[in-house]
Amino acid sequence: MSDLNLPILDLSQLDAGAEAAAAFRDALRAATHDVGFFYLTGTGVTPELEARLHRTAREFFELPEADKLAIENLHSPQFRGYTRVGGERTQGEIDWREQIDIGPERPTIDDPDAPDFARLIGPNLWPEAQPELRAVATEWQEHLAGVARKLLRAWALTLGAPETYFDEHFGEPSTLLKIVRYPGSREPEPGQGVGAHKDSGVLTLLWVEPGKGGLQVQRDGVWVDAPSVPGAFVVNIGEMLEYATGGYLIATNHRVVSPRFPDDRISVPYFFNPALDSKLPLIDLPAELAAQARGVTQDPANPIHALYGENALKSRLRAHPDVAERWHADLLAARA
Repeated sequence: MSDLNLPILDLSQLDAGAEAAAAFRDALRAATHDVGFFYLTGTGVTPELEARLHRTAREFFELPEADKLAIENLHSPQFRGYTRVGGERTQGEIDWREQIDIGPERPTIDDPDAPDFARLIGPNLWPEAQPELRAVATEWQEHLAGVARKLLRAWALTLGAPETYFDEHFGEPSTLLKIVRYPGSREPEPGQGVGAHKDSGVLTLLWVEPGKGGLQVQRDGVWVDAPSVPGAFVVNIGEMLEYATGGYLIATNHRVVSPRFPDDRISVPYFFNPALDSKLPLIDLPAELAAQARGVTQDPANPIHALYGENALKSRLRAHPDVAERWHADLLAARA
């Protein structure tokens, strides 16, 4: 453990010889078995790229309201584009943030027999007033995809599976990049930037604006702070990795508390998940690890699906009811 509330791991250990790589894998397994969260350094993301991302994010949120609303997610059946403050919900409660959602750039699926989750496939909405955003977001995602794959190969080995286990079962990853701004709150009590939740996928890499706090992780029933650490990402696993390990690895509740006005906060989570039509089979854990598996946490009102597309669609429909009602009223009626 660090003197912080989460462990700190250094990804560069994987390239520092067999002994260092083995130590990293052991620490990775322990962190995600015990906590489900950790800080990750050594990712190869340069300070220059961080600065570009930060500057571009700030410039986007400083655009005139009309420019942002021109790409509002209400225009996107795929839930892409800009969400105004108060436009997303967690556990039915309004999140106090604004953001832009960016997914894989693909054509829509025009097939009446396609599964429901295929509706999430399609193009992004990019602001004409800020062309640099697309270039920075693309470079950021390409780098983090490599980091994510490296982590998944390390997990596979430390869980007793072949190194290529996740590569073989992922298919073409279904990623999501969210560039988020949390405005300051004037309320006497800390507001809900994002309500308590577990991520529905496999892996999240979170960049937080330097010097800013607000993220909290639940440990042993207590909320603990996870402030930004220079040069580090906050990493957590989602429900699908808990599912694939029979609960040996744990997806952990977390939330974001609104900053105090006039302060605000930028954060950029990157979600790395399997193809929408992919299933993650249960990993055949070694006996000593299987004996420590706790079983998968099941909420009857929020089931975990082996097929990632079902998890992703469930999350989008719940988080953005206005978009769901405009484009997917038939799905809402069928699930009522």
